[in-house]
Amino acid sequence: MKTAPRISRIAATLALSFAALGAQAATTAPVKNIVLVHGYFADGSGWQAVSDILTRDGYKVSVVQEPETSFEDDVKATTRVIDAQDGPSILVGHSYGGAVISQAGNDAKVAGLVYVAAFQPDTGESAMVLNNKMPSATKAIKATADGYLYLDPAQFHQDFAADLPAQQAKFMAISQVMPAAKSFGTPITAAAWRTKPSWAVVATADRAINPDLERFMTKRAGSKTIEINASHVVYMSHPAEIAKLIEQAAVASGK
Repeated sequence: MKTAPRISRIAATLALSFAALGAQAATTAPVKNIVLVHGYFADGSGWQAVSDILTRDGYKVSVVQEPETSFEDDVKATTRVIDAQDGPSILVGHSYGGAVISQAGNDAKVAGLVYVAAFQPDTGESAMVLNNKMPSATKAIKATADGYLYLDPAQFHQDFAADLPAQQAKFMAISQVMPAAKSFGTPITAAAWRTKPSWAVVATADRAINPDLERFMTKRAGSKTIEINASHVVYMSHPAEIAKLIEQAAVASGK
């Protein structure tokens, strides 16, 4: 009468196997929180199309509105949103937002980083230092008397958002956020991409950041990179491709 013990052993083995599979499935679930960070001369509303796609696909999206009064203030605003999430997050930064996420991404709740036509400074490096290595094509960035930056509205369309409709670019130009110039020269203290997995988008028709600089930064960081023939606001003109890359990062970072 050894059948019963044998069946019990088989049942126990199966139970352990299913439990292990369940645990594995739990550890490989995609990261569900996505935190989006805008860059200079724009605001969080530019992420709407990307956010709509991610939300439709089941992700929880949060958009940071940086005050742009200083680099430190922008990092604090980003960290505040990260810490409000109910679990790990994928942190996404566009343009100057890449410098912000390189610092804020050291938060323990950040699982991965996505750079969208963005600066990726190393420890002790600022966005300005990087831009000076390989200057951008635009000459339209100007400063106010009290130390804030703006992009000449007359050149905003061609230098910032060439692949958006002219009327849309015109409204962006007249509603642009002016950042504190000092934030451009503030170095980060620890590059999160050195310890967190990263993904990146190179916008090959970018006039606000040199595409070759974008390639240099993504290669240095070891980011999984795609290239899109787009202007600096590639996240607005190609939201489906950007959302797809973010989702890939979410799946990979959940493993």
